[in-house]
Amino acid sequence: MSCGGVWDVSRIRIRHPELHTQSLRQSSYTFRYGVKMVPCNGTKKRHRLCPNAVSLDLPLLPFNTNEVLVPSETKTLHLYEARYLALLEESLLRKKLFVHFVLDPIAISNSSGEASFAARYGCLVLIENIERLDVGALVSIRGIGRVKIIKFLQAEPYLKGEVRPQQDMVLDSTTNIISKILQVKEALYSLNKLEIKLKAPKEAPLQTSCLNSLIWAENEPSLECDKDFVPSSAERVSFAAFQPVSGSTPSELLKLQEEKIKAMNMKDTLQRLDNSLELIRDNTSMVAAKLAIQSLEMQ
Repeated sequence: MSCGGVWDVSRIRIRHPELHTQSLRQSSYTFRYGVKMVPCNGTKKRHRLCPNAVSLDLPLLPFNTNEVLVPSETKTLHLYEARYLALLEESLLRKKLFVHFVLDPIAISNSSGEASFAARYGCLVLIENIERLDVGALVSIRGIGRVKIIKFLQAEPYLKGEVRPQQDMVLDSTTNIISKILQVKEALYSLNKLEIKLKAPKEAPLQTSCLNSLIWAENEPSLECDKDFVPSSAERVSFAAFQPVSGSTPSELLKLQEEKIKAMNMKDTLQRLDNSLELIRDNTSMVAAKLAIQSLEMQ
């Protein structure tokens, strides 16, 4: 599974179900193949998450630290182990929702031979499409908004937990943020035009990952859950740029993962939009350079 995987959740032992850490035996560091990735200004602020925020009990699907999923991002999974197919069926009963999150190693105890992990970067996802196969199913998912895992409710046959929404600070004045959103949109459309000029297989879509995310972010998602789980339009757009661009190298994808982690940790929409613009400019320069090389090779 060269492009990612999930933890062997059958070996997770949750000692403290109300905390965000759990132990795995050191011998279970390998990934199992139950899930396969398929390529594809000084204004006043207030926090949108209140102490009495609503919560949901949902299936949880853990991934390694190189598989952070951000709101607006799409991903296709090949589910074929029985436990993950069971997770899929419960998700369908839960309004097509589950949580994508990362198990992040935080410490290793030499005396016990066990490692501790933190549950980070939770993202509520919506199942957009399912293609049933002879073995398992291809499942297309979309990141909706960040969530925090409050409590683990079960470990087998798959993880399940209670989650609450996490959103950005809300700006009382939106003049600056509207201006920044327009800049991000314009920059993403320009990047998309460059990307589709790159030499690609005939079956490659003309709509890039970034543009796909932007178009989704601009529209209010239709979800059968509490509106607190759906980020504002500005917050959704602020994540749209954190997608792989055509022809990305392994080092460029690694840098993207670092930027996605920063974006997930931020609580300031305006700052994330600034970071988005910087990332788009870097990607535009990179794609322009690859187009120049491609032009020379075709001469």
